Amino acid sequence: MEVVNTLGRRKTSIARIYLTEGSGKITVNNRDYKEYFPTTTKQYVVQQAFKVVDAIGKYDVKVIATGGGITGQAEAIRLAISRALIKINPDHRPPLKAEGLLKRDPRMVERKKPGQPKARKKFQFSKR
Repeated sequence: MEVVNTLGRRKTSIARIYLTEGSGKITVNNRDYKEYFPTTTKQYVVQQAFKVVDAIGKYDVKVIATGGGITGQAEAIRLAISRALIKINPDHRPPLKAEGLLKRDPRMVERKKPGQPKARKKFQFSKR
Protein backbone atom coordinates (compact mmCIF):
# COMPACT_ATOMS: atom_id res chain seq x y z
CA MET A 1 0.00 0.00 0.00
CA GLU A 2 1.29 3.44 -0.87
CA VAL A 3 1.03 6.51 1.33
CA VAL A 4 -2.42 8.15 1.35
CA ASN A 5 -2.41 11.84 2.17
CA THR A 6 -5.47 13.96 2.89
CA LEU A 7 -6.38 17.30 4.39
CA GLY A 8 -8.80 18.16 7.19
CA ARG A 9 -9.88 21.59 8.43
CA ARG A 10 -11.79 22.95 11.44
CA LYS A 11 -12.05 26.65 12.33
CA THR A 12 -8.55 27.94 11.53
CA SER A 13 -6.83 24.58 12.06
CA ILE A 14 -5.42 22.62 9.16
CA ALA A 15 -4.26 19.00 9.45
CA ARG A 16 -2.40 17.22 6.65
CA ILE A 17 -2.05 13.49 7.29
CA TYR A 18 0.02 10.72 5.70
CA LEU A 19 -1.57 7.32 6.30
CA THR A 20 0.31 4.04 5.75
CA GLU A 21 -0.22 0.44 6.82
CA GLY A 22 1.47 -0.24 10.13
CA SER A 23 1.04 -0.86 13.83
CA GLY A 24 -1.29 2.03 14.81
CA LYS A 25 1.35 4.65 15.63
CA ILE A 26 0.00 8.22 15.43
CA THR A 27 2.47 11.13 15.48
CA VAL A 28 1.38 14.78 15.49
CA ASN A 29 4.08 17.33 14.66
CA ASN A 30 6.80 14.72 15.39
CA ARG A 31 5.32 13.91 18.84
CA ASP A 32 3.14 11.02 19.97
CA TYR A 33 -0.54 11.99 19.85
CA LYS A 34 -1.03 11.07 23.53
CA GLU A 35 1.68 13.56 24.44
CA TYR A 36 0.35 16.21 22.03
CA PHE A 37 -3.28 15.79 23.21
CA PRO A 38 -3.02 15.13 26.97
CA THR A 39 -6.78 14.87 27.60
CA THR A 40 -8.56 11.59 26.91
CA THR A 41 -11.43 13.33 25.07
CA LYS A 42 -9.05 14.73 22.43
CA GLN A 43 -7.35 11.34 22.11
CA TYR A 44 -10.78 9.76 21.58
CA VAL A 45 -11.62 12.32 18.87
CA VAL A 46 -8.39 11.49 17.00
CA GLN A 47 -9.09 7.71 17.16
CA GLN A 48 -12.84 7.98 16.49
CA ALA A 49 -12.71 7.27 12.72
CA PHE A 50 -10.63 4.13 13.28
CA LYS A 51 -13.08 2.88 15.94
CA VAL A 52 -16.07 3.33 13.62
CA VAL A 53 -14.53 1.15 10.87
CA ASP A 54 -12.73 -1.30 13.25
CA ALA A 55 -9.26 -0.34 12.00
CA ILE A 56 -7.51 0.43 15.31
CA GLY A 57 -3.87 -0.60 15.11
CA LYS A 58 -3.87 -1.22 11.35
CA TYR A 59 -2.52 2.11 10.10
CA ASP A 60 0.30 4.48 11.01
CA VAL A 61 -0.54 8.17 10.77
CA LYS A 62 1.88 11.09 10.47
CA VAL A 63 0.16 14.44 11.03
CA ILE A 64 1.26 18.00 10.35
CA ALA A 65 -1.19 20.25 12.23
CA THR A 66 -1.10 24.05 12.06
CA GLY A 67 -3.25 26.90 13.29
CA GLY A 68 -6.04 27.11 15.83
CA GLY A 69 -6.12 25.37 19.19
CA ILE A 70 -5.93 21.74 20.25
CA THR A 71 -9.68 21.10 19.89
CA GLY A 72 -9.76 22.42 16.33
CA GLN A 73 -6.64 20.48 15.45
CA ALA A 74 -8.02 17.23 16.90
CA GLU A 75 -11.24 17.57 14.90
CA ALA A 76 -9.31 18.50 11.76
CA ILE A 77 -7.23 15.33 12.19
CA ARG A 78 -10.42 13.28 12.62
CA LEU A 79 -11.82 14.61 9.33
CA ALA A 80 -8.54 13.95 7.49
CA ILE A 81 -8.35 10.37 8.80
CA SER A 82 -11.98 9.75 7.77
CA ARG A 83 -11.24 11.00 4.25
CA ALA A 84 -8.12 8.83 4.03
CA LEU A 85 -10.02 5.70 5.11
CA ILE A 86 -12.55 6.31 2.33
CA LYS A 87 -9.72 6.67 -0.21
CA ILE A 88 -8.40 3.27 0.90
CA ASN A 89 -11.78 1.52 0.95
CA PRO A 90 -14.99 3.22 -0.34
CA ASP A 91 -17.05 0.73 1.72
CA HIS A 92 -16.11 2.71 4.86
CA ARG A 93 -18.17 5.69 3.69
CA PRO A 94 -21.66 4.71 5.03
CA PRO A 95 -20.62 4.08 8.66
CA LEU A 96 -18.44 7.21 8.75
CA LYS A 97 -21.21 9.31 7.24
CA ALA A 98 -23.73 7.93 9.75
CA GLU A 99 -21.45 9.06 12.61
CA GLY A 100 -21.15 12.52 11.02
CA LEU A 101 -17.38 12.28 10.58
CA LEU A 102 -17.35 13.49 6.98
CA LYS A 103 -18.83 16.93 7.66
CA ARG A 104 -16.49 19.88 7.48
CA ASP A 105 -17.52 22.19 10.34
CA PRO A 106 -17.50 25.66 8.73
CA ARG A 107 -17.99 27.72 11.91
CA MET A 108 -15.27 30.34 12.35
CA VAL A 109 -14.82 33.45 14.43
CA GLU A 110 -16.60 36.40 12.84
CA ARG A 111 -14.34 39.30 11.94
CA LYS A 112 -14.34 42.57 13.86
CA LYS A 113 -15.97 45.42 11.96
CA PRO A 114 -14.65 49.01 11.92
CA GLY A 115 -16.47 51.45 14.19
CA GLN A 116 -17.43 48.67 16.61
CA PRO A 117 -15.61 47.23 19.63
CA LYS A 118 -16.19 43.59 18.51
CA ALA A 119 -17.88 41.68 15.69
CA ARG A 120 -21.47 42.36 16.78
CA LYS A 121 -21.14 44.53 19.88
CA LYS A 122 -21.84 48.25 19.39
CA PHE A 123 -20.70 51.27 21.34
CA GLN A 124 -23.33 52.68 23.71
CA PHE A 125 -25.88 54.85 21.89
CA SER A 126 -26.54 58.30 23.34
CA LYS A 127 -29.69 60.06 22.18
CA ARG A 128 -28.72 63.44 23.69
